[in-house]
Amino acid sequence: MILVKKPFVYEEMIEKMRSKGCVIDDETYCKKILEEIGYYKLSAYFTPFKNEDGIFIDNVTFNKIYQVYEFDRKLRYLLFGCLEAVEVSLKSKISYFFSHKYGSLGYLDSNNFNNKHNHNRFMENINKEIDSNKNISFVKHHILKYDGKFPLWAICELFTFGTISYFYNDLTTADKKAIFASKYKDAIGWIRCCTDLRNICAHYGRLYYRIFSAMPSGFNISEYHKRRLWGAILALRELYPSPDKWNLEFLPQLKKLFDNYNDYIDLNHISFPSNWYNQLVI
Repeated sequence: MILVKKPFVYEEMIEKMRSKGCVIDDETYCKKILEEIGYYKLSAYFTPFKNEDGIFIDNVTFNKIYQVYEFDRKLRYLLFGCLEAVEVSLKSKISYFFSHKYGSLGYLDSNNFNNKHNHNRFMENINKEIDSNKNISFVKHHILKYDGKFPLWAICELFTFGTISYFYNDLTTADKKAIFASKYKDAIGWIRCCTDLRNICAHYGRLYYRIFSAMPSGFNISEYHKRRLWGAILALRELYPSPDKWNLEFLPQLKKLFDNYNDYIDLNHISFPSNWYNQLVI
C-alpha cells in the first residue's frame, strides 16, 4: 500500500513554508488565510516563486502569494461574465442558422452533420440532459405538450459550452463558413479555448501561471503564448459578441484589476505583453 501524507495542523503548514524560504511576518494573518482557502489550494500559486530545488526565491512573502491568489480569483469572476456572453451568443447564432436551414428538429437527423459526427453519442448526451433537467418548467412543457420534442433553440438551453463546441465542430464545412465566414477554421479552436477557460473558472481553478490544454489558431504569437492565458484571452476577444461592451465595460474593469495588483503580479507569468490593453481593443 502506498502511504499518503498525513494531515498537518496550521502551525506545521506555516513552519513548512518557512523552511522553504517563504517570509511570514504575521502568523495570525497567515493562519487565517489558510483556514479560509486551505494550504493545498494556495500551494498551486507557489510554483512561479520557487526555484527548481523547491526553495522559494529570495524575499518572497506569504502576503505576495496571497495577493496573487486574490488577483486570480477576481480575474476568474470577471472572465466568467464574458464567457457567459460568448456562450449565449454562440447558442443563438448557431441555433438560428441551423434551424432555419434544416428545420426546428433538424439536429435529430445525422445527415445534417459532417461525416465525423457520432449521432448516437450526441443524442445520448441530449437525452441525459433532458432527464437531468426534467423538473425545469420549459423541459416539462416540451415533454408534456410536444412528446419530448424540443426545437433546437430550446434544447440549446441545456447545452454546455462543450456541447456547443462539439455541435459546431460537427457541422459541414459550408455551414461553418456560413456562420463564421473566412474565420471558420479558427473558430473551433477559439470555442475550445473558451470551453477550457469556462471550465477552469467554473471550478475555481488557477489561471495564473497555467498551461492550457486548448490552443487557439489564427494569431501571430508563439505556441508558448498560445498555451498561456494570453492565448485564451485572444480567443475570447474574437468570440465576444459586442465590441462596445468589450471596449467600454470589460477592458476598463480588466485594466483596473491589473492596476490594483500591479505590485504583486508579473505579466510574464500569464504571457501578457506590456501593451496588452491596446492589443485587446476591438
